Amino acid sequence: MQTQSGFASVNGTQLYFEVSGSGEALVFIHGFTLDNRMWDDQVNAFASRYRVLRYDIRGFGQSAMPADQSYSRIEDLKALLEHLGIVQAVIVGLSMGGEIALNFALTYPQATRALILADALLPGFAWSPEGAASFAPVNTAAKERGVQAAKDLWLAHPLFVPAGEQSIVAARLAAMVETYSGWHWVETDPDRAPETPAAQRLTLISASTLIIVGERDMPDFVAMSAMLAQQIPQSRQVIMPGIGHMSNMEDPVRWNEIVLTFLAAL
Repeated sequence: MQTQSGFASVNGTQLYFEVSGSGEALVFIHGFTLDNRMWDDQVNAFASRYRVLRYDIRGFGQSAMPADQSYSRIEDLKALLEHLGIVQAVIVGLSMGGEIALNFALTYPQATRALILADALLPGFAWSPEGAASFAPVNTAAKERGVQAAKDLWLAHPLFVPAGEQSIVAARLAAMVETYSGWHWVETDPDRAPETPAAQRLTLISASTLIIVGERDMPDFVAMSAMLAQQIPQSRQVIMPGIGHMSNMEDPVRWNEIVLTFLAAL
């Protein structure tokens, strides 16, 4: 299997990407503090029949850091697709990547062949007090005790507890977090979010949508998944038993099977 990798000069930044396989395009978007390596278990499974693109979001992995001027993660993705000559793709995102996938599908419906949202972050969702408060210690630690202290707390966060029960998965997560700069914990990201949050526009999504969530994910993410399934017109939801937030890494065989079945039916 041939893989093309490099940096795309788009929107005044440098985005690292890898493309494997050929056929209909699939784009994989990673979660917060992580990078394209979180999709290692998906590339071989999908590249035998699809053109698989994974990339590092601006400020993560090998991509360039945000500068002072505002930018848009949605427009970065669109520019990357254009750079690679991809007119339409199945957009796949986990957690923060799911947020970007949602916003992309709402902004560029014609470029969205289908939508796959795994343990997705839903912009405009009303977090529970407990869920919202769970992130504060990490941000505080970064500002008061340094990025390494924040990373240690982050890897112990409820988001990663189920994944941490598997030593290989835990090691892979730790390796990605180790190379994360910590910039977003101490700086304000000038990413331009859409004026109307996706939570208020879910009924406008026209793409066929698969929603995956781990049964053991945080209650807020399970609730977000339910809301997505209830309001996106052409959607189906799969709850993975015994699995947490990092569903694609915790049970890649089952996750890949679920997604391949959905894609075959498009």
